[in-house]
Amino acid sequence: MSTTLAKPAEVNRTWYILDAEGQPLGRVAAKAAHILRGKHKPIYTPNVDCGDHVIVINCAKAVLTGRKLEQKKFYWHTGWIGGLKEISYKDMMANQADRAMTIAVNGMLPNNSLGRAQIKRLKAYKDANHKHEAQKPVAYEN
Repeated sequence: MSTTLAKPAEVNRTWYILDAEGQPLGRVAAKAAHILRGKHKPIYTPNVDCGDHVIVINCAKAVLTGRKLEQKKFYWHTGWIGGLKEISYKDMMANQADRAMTIAVNGMLPNNSLGRAQIKRLKAYKDANHKHEAQKPVAYEN
């Protein structure tokens, strides 16, 4: 039995749109990461970037279950001494909901050059307006 491996030139990319309204942030992020990696395709190859483009709309209307909205915080370091910063997810979802979605999806992608190439194909928007109508995105069902 032979295994078919995809070549980078054989990959056809389509645009998918995900609506995050009323859904948990992590569930939508997991679906987006699944599409970005290309695991929904029969030609999936782990070492080839065979994923598609993903547009996530209504990120501000995604929900965080439990008490994550009050308790969970996002930390980052500026690189300077004493430069540890933090922001609560309550503030992040109110002001930068698209960044919260991007951070969640980025954590589900591999930490190498393949993952860095895949996260560039994610477009997250706070509301239902996006500027990718020319690409004719298809609603993802699954």
